[in-house]
Amino acid sequence: KSDITDVIMVSAMGPPGGGRTFITERLKRHYSTLAYSEFQDESITQIFRTICEFFYQSFDEGVRELIPQAITSTLRVFKQSLQDLLPTP
Repeated sequence: KSDITDVIMVSAMGPPGGGRTFITERLKRHYSTLAYSEFQDESITQIFRTICEFFYQSFDEGVRELIPQAITSTLRVFKQSLQDLLPTP
């Protein structure tokens, strides 16, 4: 017999359709459901800026000054992937 303790499971999914299937109630009962609307670019930028400034606070100034460019680039790649990587019907 195995005893599993102190486990945190995190998962994410989009709405069903386009190759994504429905999740059964039996599985969903183990999770808390969180939904959000689309964020504006300014909101996403602020979230990433806050996380990056905290994480990189001990890094060299040369690295920290690249944070705005990294966030802008990440946002561009994300937006382009939304256009290019459409769900499979």
